[in-house]
Amino acid sequence: MLAAAALHAAPIRDETPMDVRWMNTATIVLAIGLVGLLLASGLVRLSRLPYFTIERIEVGGDLHRNNVTNVRANVVHRLQGSFFGIDLQKTREAFEAVPWVRKAVVHRVWPNELRVTLEEHQPAAYWYREDEEDQLVNTLGEVFDANLGDVEDERLPMLRGPAHSTGIESARMLSMLRALQPLFEPLGEIHTLRLTARGSWSLQLDNEARIELGRGSDDEVRARAERFVRTLPALQRQYPAPLEQADLRYPQGYAVKLRGTSTWADAANKPKLKPPPKPAPRKPQP
Repeated sequence: MLAAAALHAAPIRDETPMDVRWMNTATIVLAIGLVGLLLASGLVRLSRLPYFTIERIEVGGDLHRNNVTNVRANVVHRLQGSFFGIDLQKTREAFEAVPWVRKAVVHRVWPNELRVTLEEHQPAAYWYREDEEDQLVNTLGEVFDANLGDVEDERLPMLRGPAHSTGIESARMLSMLRALQPLFEPLGEIHTLRLTARGSWSLQLDNEARIELGRGSDDEVRARAERFVRTLPALQRQYPAPLEQADLRYPQGYAVKLRGTSTWADAANKPKLKPPPKPAPRKPQP
């Protein structure tokens, strides 16, 4: 009976005044905050010890345009902070500002080392626009700045984009170039591929032959080019002369001009030579 009564007894109330309880709670919170500040201060002081100063920067990656010495010389003087305090985002941006560097991955290595892996741009074509300085396009279709003299011996094709074009156009033009190169291989290498602001394609081969591809979807342009290259040999068997220019902007065919041949339009536009003046008749001798 006593045990049962004890179970049903009223709970003991905390008789501590409310203001005292609030004071106790505030004291505990302040104590925890003070301990946190002390720990943070200790960590800051610890991070500033000479032991954690960055003493080594290891640079790696598949480098062809740069070497490790030049990369370090361009970047190291711009880095600030210890092992804990250095800003990895700014460090990555500093390495990516080096010419030819496309991407940098930066890691801390305990206790005082940075490990950097670089990826370089792989040039695929020159990039020319009417409103910008000459640049390069990499194999991913990205436009980047570099010294064009570094690639002058690599026979890169040229992409001429419209004014104010973006990375979308450069990637699209590189994709079109890769699609057209094997098609036109029997006629020559593509020297220049151009896209106008109105969406019209044209190209020039390394033998200076010029070809107007016209407008339309990428598939339509490629289809016209494939039909032209497939049927041109039959025409050249009848007229064996190198191609000078072609216009594929006709719905059911194309027009061509071969070197060494003339058209009715050429003959009509050719200036006519005046006949030499006739000599004056001689007077009879008396």
